[in-house]
Amino acid sequence: MSASPSTRLTLGAGQRLKQTRDFTRLKAQGRRLARGSVLMNWAELPLAGQSRLGVVAAKRIGNAVVRSRAKRLLRQAFRLHQHDLRVPSEIVLVARDSIAGKAFADVERDFLAALRVAGLLKNT
Repeated sequence: MSASPSTRLTLGAGQRLKQTRDFTRLKAQGRRLARGSVLMNWAELPLAGQSRLGVVAAKRIGNAVVRSRAKRLLRQAFRLHQHDLRVPSEIVLVARDSIAGKAFADVERDFLAALRVAGLLKNT
């Protein structure tokens, strides 16, 4: 775990992207990058604040159980590393077909690789 013991690792309601317009805006105006089982759309926030996350898993990935697990894994990877971001950002993570059956360590590695390539990690 990369955060100090006093750092909150929760993902509050204010940190979640829920509105369709937010997802659409990031897809149209944000940057896009794919690494392994993760496709990431993101935009850095101009003002200091909290990073926000949205997660998408299409039906082609599998049934509801598989999609829910994929979203849980992606949220967990973000939750653990949200304090490692260089600047506050809005991020949409899209689960790719290859995420089905992957272990958390593999998904986390793909997520960190995407952040590294995007230049969003503090220690790049």
